[in-house]
Amino acid sequence: MDDMEKTEQLRRIEGMEEKLNRSLAAVRSLEMAMEAYEKALEDIRILEEYLSSTEWRADFEADEAGLLPPQLRRGVLSEDGIYHLLEENGEVRNTLLELAESLECPF
Repeated sequence: MDDMEKTEQLRRIEGMEEKLNRSLAAVRSLEMAMEAYEKALEDIRILEEYLSSTEWRADFEADEAGLLPPQLRRGVLSEDGIYHLLEENGEVRNTLLELAESLECPF
């Protein structure tokens, strides 16, 4: 093997090593994100039920009437807050389905 071939070989190995490291980091990051998402799915389901419930309406009306403490965080009483979460969740679900359909498993 001459010097040019050796240089080419070293570049190839270095490039593949970079790809391996990036891929490992991405897979590990995705695994952690999927675990967090899986745990959040039950919360999302509960929030969806809450938004369409009489309890949410009563809580919203109490807030509008000034009956809730001013320091209370009330993002859930914003109609858009939960709704946007549900929209984003739908988009994520669709992306995951598309990705799953496009995956090829070589082994």
